[in-house]
Amino acid sequence: MRIDKESAFKLRRSGKSYREIRTQLNVPLGTLSTWFSNEKWSKDIADTLSARRIEESKIEIIKLNRTRGIKLAESYKQGRISAKKEFRILKEEPVFIAGLVAYWGEGDKTSKYHVRLSNTDPGVISLFKGFLEQICNVPEDRITCWLLLYPDLNNEICKIYWSKETNIPLQNFRKSMYIKGRHPTKRLSYGVCNIVVSSRYLKEKILVWLSLINQEYSNASIV
Repeated sequence: MRIDKESAFKLRRSGKSYREIRTQLNVPLGTLSTWFSNEKWSKDIADTLSARRIEESKIEIIKLNRTRGIKLAESYKQGRISAKKEFRILKEEPVFIAGLVAYWGEGDKTSKYHVRLSNTDPGVISLFKGFLEQICNVPEDRITCWLLLYPDLNNEICKIYWSKETNIPLQNFRKSMYIKGRHPTKRLSYGVCNIVVSSRYLKEKILVWLSLINQEYSNASIV
C-alpha cells in the first residue's frame, strides 16, 4: 500500500474527515472518496462526523439567536426611548396626531411584529399611509395591503378601486381573504382594506406614542 494511502487510513480510523486528511496529506478529496467508498467502518465514521456537525450547528445557531435576541432587545429599548423624545416634538404635527388617533381606534394592538390598520374608508387608509411615510419614514415598497372580501365581490375590481383611492401601487397588494356570508342590511361594496408594515421596532414606537397621547389627553384640563 502506498505510504500516503496508509497514512490516510490511519487518520480516517482516528475519526478525521476527508478535508482534515486532505489538509494533512495533500491528497485530493476524489482520491480519498475512492479509497474509502467501500469501507463500512469509514461510512460509520462519516455518520458520526455528520451527527457531530449537526449538533455543533445547533449549538452555534442557539448562540447566534441569543446574541441576536440581545441586540434586538436593545434596539427595541432604544426605539422606545426615541419614541418618547420624538413625541414631544411631533405632538403638534396634525399628520402625527391624525395617524395615531386612527391607529388608536382601528389599529392592531396585539401583534408584536405588525403595524396593521383596517378600515372600509379609503380616506382613513390614505391618511395612515401618509403617517407611515411622512412621520415614520417607511418607504412605499414596505407598505403592503390585503383585502377582506365577501364572496360576491370581485377581487381584481376591489384591488383596483383601493389602489386608485389610496394611491397605493397594485403590486403592494397581497392575496385577499374571503369571508362567508354578507351582512343582510349593510353591504361593503369594496371590502375592508388592511394596510400593513412588518416591523416590531416601529410597533414598539407606536405603542409608546399611543400610551403618551392617552396620557396627554387624560391630563388635559377641561374648561
